[in-house]
Amino acid sequence: MPYQVVTTATLQCTFGAAPSVFQATPKMVQSSFQDAGNIMDHVPMTNIKPFGVCSSPANPAVAAATAAAMGVLTPQPCVPNTPAPWVPGSPTVLINFMPALNNTSKLMCIWGGVISVTYQGQATHQIP
Repeated sequence: MPYQVVTTATLQCTFGAAPSVFQATPKMVQSSFQDAGNIMDHVPMTNIKPFGVCSSPANPAVAAATAAAMGVLTPQPCVPNTPAPWVPGSPTVLINFMPALNNTSKLMCIWGGVISVTYQGQATHQIP
């Protein structure tokens, strides 16, 4: 059964060079004394912090640096761009009327990366 994702969870992007830490929007719901996340916690720089440098050729900064380096892939600082919510979330547990975020959920970055949860921030609360 999946685990509830909370503040301090560790995230990884397929095009990022380093892990990132999840920051749930404060709500009246906590799990293991941390704010619990829901699928709407996808705001870049607020909920989703940068992943070091980005190596996605779809990222305009990476594309420009790569072109300037005569085609040699040149990673640039990561600025996540996540306009859509996490999918799918927990279909049976709601937090603030939205599906709870679990450790099997994925978040798509507009630059082509897939953000996933590598550690959910707690190890005691499972959600269906």
